[in-house]
Amino acid sequence: MGKGKLAKFADMESYENVFQCPYSALEHVPDIQQWAYELRGRWRDTYFKNSNPIVLELGCGKGEYAVELARNYPDKNFIGVDIKGARMWTGATQALKEGLKNVAFLRTNIEIIDRFFAADEVQEIWLTFSDPQMKNPRKRLTSTCFMERYRRFLVDGGLIHLKTDSNFLFTYTTCMVEKNGLPLEFRTEDLYHDESSASNVEPATLAVQTYYESMWMARGLNIRYMKWRLPHGGALEEPDVEIELDDYRSYHRAKRSSLDKAK
Repeated sequence: MGKGKLAKFADMESYENVFQCPYSALEHVPDIQQWAYELRGRWRDTYFKNSNPIVLELGCGKGEYAVELARNYPDKNFIGVDIKGARMWTGATQALKEGLKNVAFLRTNIEIIDRFFAADEVQEIWLTFSDPQMKNPRKRLTSTCFMERYRRFLVDGGLIHLKTDSNFLFTYTTCMVEKNGLPLEFRTEDLYHDESSASNVEPATLAVQTYYESMWMARGLNIRYMKWRLPHGGALEEPDVEIELDDYRSYHRAKRSSLDKAK
């Protein structure tokens, strides 16, 4: 039997690699609000104690992807971000057991992610199997709404990676990148079977898979991947395009809408 949620939350209160600051706490607990602003701009000095690049994984789930990236890239600092603390416990526990000092976890709402990082503090962002949010464009982690948030702490021209099983989210993101002329470095609809992946994607990226990714692959779903740069300059516009909704039920995910298409 797995460890219960309350026990996991109790563990993480003592974990040196976990920082818990959900929106509700920020609004109502002054000490936590002050802590959040004190940490902002000081991740390298306060926690990592080095000058290496910082990479965020937004929506890290169990955290195993952030941990695996940390293993493969010891010259980078990784921070997994999610609001689901009971899931995050898995990766945080593993990182502590292995003594991985280049990975941390931030439990908070991604909608307020810009409160925790200062301008130019982050070099890369990973979006791994984000909820497609087919009915609500503003909640998509690749929407221009979120791109504007990322600009507040991502270096000028910082790199954003998207890995997804969702054709809807992948198509939407492609249109968003094209509409705004963002520099696209690589795009593939089948990461693990596209011969061009080997020359455009770092070996560790091909070797590392999330828990759910392996399950989706076992079901015969293609894993789509793209990476692009986000310059600071220029107004961003949402793409005005209708996209067919995903016609399958993703693992443990209900179909989001009875509609055929969404913008």
